[in-house]
Amino acid sequence: MTEIGMALSNPLHGERRPGFVGVPLPGVVLRLFDEGGNEVGPGAAGEIEVRGPGIFLEYWDGPEATSEAFRDGWFRTGDIAVLEEGMYRILGRRSVDIIKTGGHKVSALEIEEVLRSHPDVRECAVVGVEDAEWGERVSAVAVLREGGRLTLDELRAWAGDRLARHKIPTRLTLVDELPRNAMGKVVKARVKELAILSE
Repeated sequence: MTEIGMALSNPLHGERRPGFVGVPLPGVVLRLFDEGGNEVGPGAAGEIEVRGPGIFLEYWDGPEATSEAFRDGWFRTGDIAVLEEGMYRILGRRSVDIIKTGGHKVSALEIEEVLRSHPDVRECAVVGVEDAEWGERVSAVAVLREGGRLTLDELRAWAGDRLARHKIPTRLTLVDELPRNAMGKVVKARVKELAILSE
């Protein structure tokens, strides 16, 4: 993260858990806050807020942006995480990687990790698409491996053994490639457009 550099790391010696970003570096303090502004404890998802000597003080010539980025001296990262057994696991960005469906908060990154293990899926991106009944529906946009074939029903049947029911995609869009920016990062806004256009 540009504003703070590194704040968390897996230990050099000791347990390194796949999917976890580790613990705060020396001098760095973290806390998690929910959308209601309440600090949450272990096992509950919340936005990472951080403070320490390496945190920037303000945005150049941007007092409003600075005010929005800080809460009582803590920098609000926009990353949603959970503390599990003493280590942090990032669920995604508050704005694009957390899908609110049927009263559940779902991590798009978690679903993507599972879907990438499907033998016919080369890569994929998962987004929430607005829905009057569910708030958002879990939608997958996927690039298949050469010779791969996959329908929504096949994907849902396969995912049923690997994901909770509310995390299983209700939409599947197949594309030749995922939209990326100049840095090669998947552009979730364009992914969402592709998911909507394929309805």
